[in-house]
Amino acid sequence: MEMSVIENIKIEKEDFSNVKLATEYYQCKFVNCNFSNVNLSRITFVDCEFFGCNLSMAELSQVSLQNIKFSDCKLTGLHFEKCKDFLFAVQFENCNLQLASFHKTKLKKTLFKNSIIHEVDLTACDLSQAIFENCDLAGTLFENTILEKTDFRTAYNYSIDPELNKIKKAKFSLPGVLGLLSKYDIEVM
Repeated sequence: MEMSVIENIKIEKEDFSNVKLATEYYQCKFVNCNFSNVNLSRITFVDCEFFGCNLSMAELSQVSLQNIKFSDCKLTGLHFEKCKDFLFAVQFENCNLQLASFHKTKLKKTLFKNSIIHEVDLTACDLSQAIFENCDLAGTLFENTILEKTDFRTAYNYSIDPELNKIKKAKFSLPGVLGLLSKYDIEVM
């Protein structure tokens, strides 16, 4: 099997649907690159940053994402639960995460900032001490999710059932806390 390692470079405007990928990337910056529908299986990314990239519908089976930052990226339909668990660490800023899945993923202390997180599966995740800063969580599914000390103070459009999730010491703003009552179909005036 051929091994290729890329270290400490900046890759701009590359369409990876037409390029053979290396097996490992360390401290690389990907800027305005296209990974849409690309098979990323078994590739390792360590200390990498993705800016303005489209990774929609990319295959993530056994991908290693270690200390990865996504900024201004389109991440629609990604199945992060298929990634390797070992040292999995990601953060998202100004991203579109619609229809993504993190089912049973450990996301402790993960930062989600200024992102659209619509219809995302966060069931059975460990999101303890995660931060959802100014994130739109419309239709996102929280069930059997650990949300202890999670910060939702500036998040909005979420619906979380306190009976189906662990929310001890989670932080909510006064208007946003109504998302904890949505299952009761009540009107608060």
